[in-house]
Amino acid sequence: MKRRIIIPARLASTRLPQKLLIPIAGKPLIAHTYARALQCHFDSVVIATDDEQIAEAARAVGAPVCMTAEDHLTGTDRCAEAFNTLGYADDDVVVCMQGDEPLLPVANITCVAQNLENYLQADMTTLSDPIDDRADLFNPHCVKVVFDKANYALYFSRAPIPWARENFPADLPNELHFFRHVGIYAYRGKFLKNYPQLERSPLEILESLEQLRALWHGYKIHVDIAPVSTPPGVDTLDSFKKVQAILEGGA
Repeated sequence: MKRRIIIPARLASTRLPQKLLIPIAGKPLIAHTYARALQCHFDSVVIATDDEQIAEAARAVGAPVCMTAEDHLTGTDRCAEAFNTLGYADDDVVVCMQGDEPLLPVANITCVAQNLENYLQADMTTLSDPIDDRADLFNPHCVKVVFDKANYALYFSRAPIPWARENFPADLPNELHFFRHVGIYAYRGKFLKNYPQLERSPLEILESLEQLRALWHGYKIHVDIAPVSTPPGVDTLDSFKKVQAILEGGA
């Protein structure tokens, strides 16, 4: 069994076009994400992309590249193709690390991999952070997750869940905890091998959340609390400027 990281990377982006190629401190964003992944000292790190510009930027910093199809709708779809192309083993632990997450803490990346090794019933593992801001709870871009007493996911949603009937839309009830999903996954190799055969689920399409495909088909997702609070990724120009300030030493 080996630990691997696959970084799905696409050039198209609705809110911040070509964000993975925007330079920060002399290197494109994707290069910083690759550098962060290397800090985990896993057995391999590969960038999976359908775009030759991203491939060139990756190779320029020594990153291995796996070219993939253009029509993938999710990062998991792209990771699955790369997994099968590269011929990784069924018992490998594969972490999917988004290309726009250059500040993702190493402790969090390691955590999802370790949890997959610890929780043998899980097909996937992921992370969450407590929500303490009312605006985040009602923000559809902040994905919420609820899980059972063993920390296996029950549901993910863009809506505020759980819905405290007697409290909302008043102040958040103090006795309840709300969690946002941190978008990093670890998969068993066997799961990724079979993933391309899974049909997209109605819930996945409705919420535009790829993890709902796994739940729909009966796979188990373990959800842990992130060891380190997760900094923002790069989704908008504002978030890019924040990440830029950190990486360039200005924050």
